[in-house]
Formats: sequence, C-alpha cells, structure tokens
Amino acid sequence: MNLLKKVYCRTFQFAFKMAIPVLPYRDPKEMASVDEVPVLLRKLGRGSVLLVTDKPLREAGVTARLEKVLDEAGIKCAVFDGTEQNPTIKNVEAARKVYIRNNCKALIGFGGGSSIDCAKAVGARLAYPKRSIDQMKGILKIWRRIPPLIAIPTTAGTGSEVTVASIITDSDKKHKYALNSFPLIPHYNVLDPKVTYTLPPSLTATTGMDALTHAVEAYIGGSTTAKTRKLAKEAVKLIFENIETAYKDGKNYEARNKMLHASNRAGLAFSISYVGYVHAVAHSLGGQYGIPHGLANAVLLPIVLEDYGECVYKKLSELAFVAGIGEEGESEEQNAKRFIAAIRKKNKSMGIPEKLKGIRKEDIPVMAGHADREGNPLYPVPKLMDAKELERFYYKVADWGED
Repeated sequence: MNLLKKVYCRTFQFAFKMAIPVLPYRDPKEMASVDEVPVLLRKLGRGSVLLVTDKPLREAGVTARLEKVLDEAGIKCAVFDGTEQNPTIKNVEAARKVYIRNNCKALIGFGGGSSIDCAKAVGARLAYPKRSIDQMKGILKIWRRIPPLIAIPTTAGTGSEVTVASIITDSDKKHKYALNSFPLIPHYNVLDPKVTYTLPPSLTATTGMDALTHAVEAYIGGSTTAKTRKLAKEAVKLIFENIETAYKDGKNYEARNKMLHASNRAGLAFSISYVGYVHAVAHSLGGQYGIPHGLANAVLLPIVLEDYGECVYKKLSELAFVAGIGEEGESEEQNAKRFIAAIRKKNKSMGIPEKLKGIRKEDIPVMAGHADREGNPLYPVPKLMDAKELERFYYKVADWGED
C-alpha cells in the first residue's frame, strides 16, 4: 500500500477510535428462553410480529416452540422463512412485503447470522422506505429507529444478535457488503441453548470458529478498549474450552450455553473494535461463490494471522495464555505461533478443510478489490494491505493454491 493511502487509513481509524466514547453503542437486553418473548411483546404493546427465519430451520421444528407460545399469548406471528445462507436483497424485499401485508409491529430474527442480518435489513428498509439497500450500505447511513428487533441466534458464531452490522448479498452483482449503523443493533436477544441443539456438527464447528475470528480480530486491531479486550479474551477462553465438546455432543447444554455467550462477547467486542482482513476476504468469497462465512473465516484465520507476522506476536502470545496453551519461558513469537498452530489443530479436529474449492483465478482481482474497499480505511488492522497484496490470500486458500 502506498504511503498516502496508509496515512489516510490510519488517520480515519484514529478518528473513529477517538469517537468511540461518544458513539451510541448499546448492549441489547438479554433473555434466557424463547418462552420470555410473548411477555416482552405484550409489555411493548406489540400484538403482531414478523418472524424472519429459514426453511430448513422451520421444517426441522426449531421455531415451533416460539410460534406456539406466541399463539397461546394471542400475538399474531407472520412468517418469512425464505432467508438464504447468504441473505440477499431479494430476501429482504420479500420479507418486508410480508411485514407490511400483515401489519406487523415488531421483528424477530430467528436463526444464524443470515436470518438476523435479514431482519436487520428489513428494519432498515421499513425505516427508509424510499431508499434501496444499496443506498444504505457502508458506515452510518441509517439513523432512524427501526421497529423493535428481537434476535434469537441458533448458532454460536456470528454475533449478529449484538452487532451494528447487517451483511447482505447483491446476487445480481455477486457482491457482499455490510450495512453498519447503530440503529441496527437488536434491542433484545435470546440466548437459549436449546434452540442450538439441532445445529449439525459441521456448522457448530465453522460458526464457532467464526466467533473465534471475531474475538481475535477485535483483539489484535488498533481500536481496542479495555472493555473490548476483556470481552475478546473471555470469548477466546470459552471457545477453546467448549467448541469441541459442542461439536461432539450437540445436546450438551453447558457447552452450548457457553458457546452462545462466547459468541455474544465476541460480537460485542468487534462491534466496537471492528474486525480485519480475514472478514474482508471471507465476505468477498461469500459474495462471489456463496461460500459459508464461518467456513471461509475458519480457513483464512491462521493464514492471515501468519502473514501479519511480528506485528501481532505480542497480542497473539497473550491470547495463547488465555487459551491455556501458552508456555512460560518461551518468546512472544513462539507463543504466537503456538496459538496459530492451535487454531489449525482445532480446525482439523472438527473436519474443517485447509483449502476452499471453486475459486477461479480470473475472479481474484475483483474479489480483492471488494475486500480492499471493505477493509480500508475502516478496519484498524495490524498491517495495512491494498487489493494487490490481498490477492495472495485467495491463492493460499484455493484448493489449487500456492503456499
């Protein structure tokens, strides 16, 4: 990256860091069971709600308990279950029409990050009926209040239930981008381990590593605060201690509960301190090929951390001790590399591949350009890279890649 762009990026990031104390961040109010939702809606005076979810989840009966308690409480529940794995503008518009047609007064995002992100974007479109999703992408484009939003995560990974971001895909342009605005933070979230029981082992693994990526990128970036460092460390510890148990025993209440709280903490951390190039590259892969976000992050994380080199050794060494794998007497470099190796070991133990299939060389410059525009100047990464420098990560993760 040339010097002028570096100066611009760091100046932008410094300004955002200085503004953190006065920006309107808020922590959603937390509930422990979906059974509490009808009581909340009655308290808010909202007698009708749109449930945004996906077909596999609903067909598996995961939303049935919520739908039953809403019905018993006399709350009308309209359902949009067409959310795709990477939610699209078309999904958002279809869900918005269901909301309006049924005269809904509140939103529930029930599922992984995709459903919650879709619900957030529906809220944005309701707040700004004359603006397209494309016009609201980027930073701080949304200032109006959205309808009350309750997020119920069924994965312990995305952290979308606490974040300012909604990640939406333009399927026509094959481009994935973020809406980053404070009104998109859900007003309430429900951390109910029982709704995660049906999550397949493979998704338990990749969404859990997604949460780890959030925590690590928030911790090693240049915009940390005492609060976000504490949250990121708590998340790393919980994930290292519980992810493999949740992967092997999906109905282990304690492990599922701790993974939900790890994801929650990581989400709170990166909402304030942001993520980095792992996410920027992963989003471009998701937009181009539909590669699941958690999978892309899991594969990219050790590769990008390794590439950062000595500028992250100190912080990764600290995380090694948090994860319980640091060795006293060893250098920061040795413990940092121990931490990266441990991530690779976690991936391997849960069947996560080292490479990603389907990447085409001719697409790499375009994807790298998307990653560059997403990451720069917003993400306070340890080492700045431009589009040309980011291209190497696509080669390293491709199944034909070059190390």
